[in-house]
Amino acid sequence: MEMLEPTMLLVLALVAFFAGFIDAVAGGGGMLTVPALLSLGLPPHVALGTNKLAASFASSTAAFTYYRKRLFNPRCWGRSFVATFIGAIIGTLVVDSISTQWLEKTLPLIILAAAIYTIWHKTPKNSSNEPPPPCPTFHKKQVGQGVILGFYDGVAGPGTGAFWTVSTMALYRLNILVASGVAKAMNFTSNFTSLITFAILGHIDWVLGLTMGVCLMAGAFVGAHSAIRFGANFIRPIFVTVVSILAIKLAYNAWFVAV
Repeated sequence: MEMLEPTMLLVLALVAFFAGFIDAVAGGGGMLTVPALLSLGLPPHVALGTNKLAASFASSTAAFTYYRKRLFNPRCWGRSFVATFIGAIIGTLVVDSISTQWLEKTLPLIILAAAIYTIWHKTPKNSSNEPPPPCPTFHKKQVGQGVILGFYDGVAGPGTGAFWTVSTMALYRLNILVASGVAKAMNFTSNFTSLITFAILGHIDWVLGLTMGVCLMAGAFVGAHSAIRFGANFIRPIFVTVVSILAIKLAYNAWFVAV
């Protein structure tokens, strides 16, 4: 790829910072970074692989922040880590071998459903920021959730954090702040796993990915601290806005632009 102009690098840096902020708060930052990478003329597989490199910076920063604030307990989610790891490997291998055009038609409906659920789901006002005991009751659900969302993140990726947040609230009756902590940890797991797989397959622009990764990490740091400080009242409107915009954008691209 040719050297980028300084103006284009600045635009990409700003996009990456904003994407990192959004991803740490609500998920869906990949819907900003993937189109940005594709606009540079990168092949789709390279754009996805490069995005995994950059996204790993953001998701690791957000996950560590939630863990340090004691909003995520790794011991409760061991099977989720393993299931997500397996799903991400399978998904990345699948996307390397087949077309992903079918996702363009179904993804808008899935994301719109996530937005609708979040609008109607009532977060308990006095809910604790601790996972309800005992943790082992989560195990059966964790396997299915981890494999499915890990697979999706390996195949495509955009919106994975949002899907983790919504499904975690629905399956385990956790508030949106704790669910966001789980989402960031699992999103990092699938991001990093997919990154390693893409690297083995040779589908990464390392210089561009590392550059965007630093900006994503800065945005994720600000976003995660903002979410933790202001809580569900801050996260919910941003989350609903982001997933609604993603649904509209994807639907337009899939149903009106793509022929």
